[in-house]
Amino acid sequence: MSAAPAPTDPGTVIMYSTTWCGYCRRLRTQLDSEGIGYTVIDIEEQPETAAFVEQVNGGNRTVPTVRVAPTSGADEVVMTNPSLRQVKQALAA
Repeated sequence: MSAAPAPTDPGTVIMYSTTWCGYCRRLRTQLDSEGIGYTVIDIEEQPETAAFVEQVNGGNRTVPTVRVAPTSGADEVVMTNPSLRQVKQALAA
């Protein structure tokens, strides 16, 4: 695993993103409208975090890559370009 921060508290959402990614902007807008808190990590501003994104995406820097610590305390869920519904389901797991 890379040195990228991991969600530690149940209900934590981390989104790996870039400033130019339209899918990232869309997901942020949807999370905001649902009142779901999250932390954005720009992989271009923090290049060391890109290693995690590449690791979970077969060597590709695909964003948004989202890490979720479910509210139940279950194991972390990592998703690539998830829908709002998928993020909500992961939080509820």
